[in-house]
Amino acid sequence: MPMNEDERAVRAAVDGEMRLLDPRVRAVPDLVLELLDPEFTEIGASGRRWDARSVLTVTSDGSVSPQAPVEVSDMSGTVLAPGVVHLTYFADHQGRRAWRSSLWRLTESGWRLYFHQGTLTG
Repeated sequence: MPMNEDERAVRAAVDGEMRLLDPRVRAVPDLVLELLDPEFTEIGASGRRWDARSVLTVTSDGSVSPQAPVEVSDMSGTVLAPGVVHLTYFADHQGRRAWRSSLWRLTESGWRLYFHQGTLTG
């Protein structure tokens, strides 16, 4: 059964999110920037605010590696409006556990991460 437009939008956002968590993508700043909206902002689990350029210091630091990947569970996506998808999921990276929330929007160059927030959990 073919996917409808909403299902395709959610799938595109999930695919983008998983690429951003991929150590091979994170190691190449240009690949990360292809997935981030120019107006991207993040409120990290640490409480720090990031933009597209500053977040590159974290994505390229090597902390997420093939030997220490981010484990993702409970991924869920909803279309909020045409061209806007909200994802939520649970991430565990070396025992640091957080609920994650991402807003993806469709741009002329494809789906881009517009906003991301992490909240630490016990």
